[in-house]
Amino acid sequence: MAKAKINNVLFVTTEAEPFASTGAMGEVCSSLPRALNKTKKTDARVIMPLYEDISFRYRDSMTFVCNITVSLAWRNQYCGLFRMETGGVVYYFVDNEYYFKRPNLYGYYDDAERFAFFSRAALELIPFLDFKPDILQSNDHLTALVPIYYALEYKNRPGYKNLKNVFTIHNINYQGVYPSIIAGDVFGFSEDDLKVVEYNGRINLTKGAVVTCDKIITMSPQYAREIRLPEYAGGLDGILIENRSKIVGILNGIDAEEYDPKTSKSLFANYDADTFEKKKQNKIDLQRMLSLPEDPDVPVVCMISHMVSYKGYDLLRKSINKSENNILDSNIQLIVLGKGDADIEGYFTHIQNMYNRRVRALITYNRDLAKKVLAAADICLMPSFTEPCGLTQMYACRFGTVPIVRATGGIVDSITDCGKGETGNGFVFEEYDSDVMDKAIMRAVKMYTDKKAVWTALGKRCMACDFSWGKSALEYNVLYRLLVA
Repeated sequence: MAKAKINNVLFVTTEAEPFASTGAMGEVCSSLPRALNKTKKTDARVIMPLYEDISFRYRDSMTFVCNITVSLAWRNQYCGLFRMETGGVVYYFVDNEYYFKRPNLYGYYDDAERFAFFSRAALELIPFLDFKPDILQSNDHLTALVPIYYALEYKNRPGYKNLKNVFTIHNINYQGVYPSIIAGDVFGFSEDDLKVVEYNGRINLTKGAVVTCDKIITMSPQYAREIRLPEYAGGLDGILIENRSKIVGILNGIDAEEYDPKTSKSLFANYDADTFEKKKQNKIDLQRMLSLPEDPDVPVVCMISHMVSYKGYDLLRKSINKSENNILDSNIQLIVLGKGDADIEGYFTHIQNMYNRRVRALITYNRDLAKKVLAAADICLMPSFTEPCGLTQMYACRFGTVPIVRATGGIVDSITDCGKGETGNGFVFEEYDSDVMDKAIMRAVKMYTDKKAVWTALGKRCMACDFSWGKSALEYNVLYRLLVA
């Protein structure tokens, strides 16, 4: 019997753990390739920029492969290629100090040019890699130019024919929208090319990727349905409906070893379902670290996410600002952790000062601290308006921390309401409303306070949920096999 062909997949991404990451995309673009490679049916590799922030302990392990010149519109730029292998995955790094020797990943006036260069460099470097990809998997708007450039310029070149392009939508709200006037100068588009990316009188890179790619992957089956609805699509519902046959939703997984409370070095005390009572030691130690009153019985509610309105921070603000039945008047401690909108950061810093014995606002993105908070908390709040997949509710379950979630996106595919506590793995509310959210919080707090045995069983049931990449990796393998057949 002939041996099944291994699919060669090159993930083109602007971030990947442990090198450079701002959140879920960076975690997915490392843990998914690792899981795929474990199946032995896919050789998944990653190419990303060589940012200034990448630690020298990784740089010292990299080997120089080559350097070439990459053309972008009227520019001809140096491009170096480095390679290293870790965790069973080969990573390639694109070097250009003009674009990437900067203290932050994003937020510069020339981001469009920086990642246009990276996208073109990823394509130009394919002949110099030590494997030949069958599939290019780009990730969100910053690498949306990969399928666009491929369709416009590369698909008929020797060595590039029959490559398939998969475009991953991590969040449809970020689309790469720019004024049409920069089409030629920054992106190198001709007037004929412009029709591929033009949408509502502007350049929209996500639109261009949607129409030029072979498959679109969303981070959950529910999100695959939601992005075709006007309230979730960010104006692209028409384009996505036209291309609906390309869309596939595969629920994200998590790195179960990285987020294992039994072995994690981030925790104050390790525990598992059989030693669930040790979870309380993490609460006491975190309360002490954050100078909160040390009380093992007070319910600790955490919210860990990018601080933007659609994550539900507007609902939480409304709840806190109520003149009556303010949730902070109840017997809870609240810990919020994240970075983002300056107004939201400032608000919760202010609330911490007002409720110094109840609230802590940790304005940072820190995985080690996030694990400490998840292990210490009893409840994890995720009241998102939209959530492509959501990893935090999965991490929370892994730590036996019960999620309170709004039914949207990947949350629908991962969390079911526990009712009176005998089934399910969380508390789910439907309407995007602060009063409805408050009722869910109070329902959880009451169960925690009045039904200790039921709550403990619920926490252990959360820990038993399998959110590892195993099942999802097999779904990706099937998709890849069908795509290159």
